[in-house]
Amino acid sequence: MGHDYLDWPFFEARHGELARELDAWAADNLHDAHGRDADAICRALVARLGRDGWLRHAVGEQAIDTRAICLIRETLARHAGLADFAFAMQGLGSGAISLFGSEEQKRRWLPRVASGEAIAAFALSEPEAGSDVAAMRCAARREGDDWVLDGEKTWISNGGIADVYVVFARTGDGGGEGGRGSKGISAFIVDAGAHGLEIAERIDVIAPHPLARLRFDGCRVPADCLVGAEGQGFKVAMATLDVFRTSVAAAALGFARRAMDEALARAQSRPMFGKTLADFQLTQAKLAQMALEIDAAALLTYRAAWLRDNGKRVTQEAAMAKLAATESAQRVIDSAVQLFGGQGVQSGQVVESLYREIRALRIYEGASEVQLLIIARELLAPKV
Repeated sequence: MGHDYLDWPFFEARHGELARELDAWAADNLHDAHGRDADAICRALVARLGRDGWLRHAVGEQAIDTRAICLIRETLARHAGLADFAFAMQGLGSGAISLFGSEEQKRRWLPRVASGEAIAAFALSEPEAGSDVAAMRCAARREGDDWVLDGEKTWISNGGIADVYVVFARTGDGGGEGGRGSKGISAFIVDAGAHGLEIAERIDVIAPHPLARLRFDGCRVPADCLVGAEGQGFKVAMATLDVFRTSVAAAALGFARRAMDEALARAQSRPMFGKTLADFQLTQAKLAQMALEIDAAALLTYRAAWLRDNGKRVTQEAAMAKLAATESAQRVIDSAVQLFGGQGVQSGQVVESLYREIRALRIYEGASEVQLLIIARELLAPKV
């Protein structure tokens, strides 16, 4: 599939130039961005993306350009899932600092993350608090000039290889039953070498990525590691996720577009009963449905990105984009696997890798069911 969508009115000329330049760069630089050693590959990718200037788009040292982030994620995902992961996690891991950090925090961390010198991570989820952030139990208490953290975080991307974590912990009464609730949560910058921080477990998943469970046992950090105001951590987390939730949709688009490219090539080259696979109407109908789903998801994704870049609140639009793009990408990739027949489930095939890559996107940064609840909540909210 080409780049015709870059002519849509959501984009400025610079966005098209960015996407085409990155596409050429990726074709030359991501041949080795696949394999089981996700830690080593991701370290190398962060360094490479930082060296050649791509990470500065993810790390908000200046204004965050949501459309640029989305185009970069889509392009990288089309070439290599781990490249998209490496780029996105640098943005997500530093996003709270970009949006709410003090000038000193920004000076200390953002240039290092943007250059690829430091790997960043976002530590929000817990064993009993994933989509339900209000159930958070990791706690921080003030002791003199320090904060002391105790508890666990899990499913932390870049866990085990990160140099810095933005960690969310309860610092006060949440206002709900048993002290639960979204109030009373704060955000902290925790250096990976901090005493009391332990990588409790490395987590293996079907598409290899650096993931870990973190344990905080009397982990002491200076008071100036607090990001934003005390008790404003939920706001910090949601604002960070609002930027990158739309970009998850863009990554799903990248996977879907690659699956479409592979399916088209397969259908037009595969001999079948004296014809090619593409000559059969069932194949044509499947390809048409795949193209329809991709364009529909792309329109929702770049509408949300464009609105955010124009200063609009996009809670509903971002949820719609993530839901539509991830769910449709799953269907598109499944159709591509089907068109490949037995080869589609053979290890090492592109469509087999895409099938494993896409599944997690329907869960992380808000599962599809959560996106439905967000959309419904926005629809039912009183209109001002």
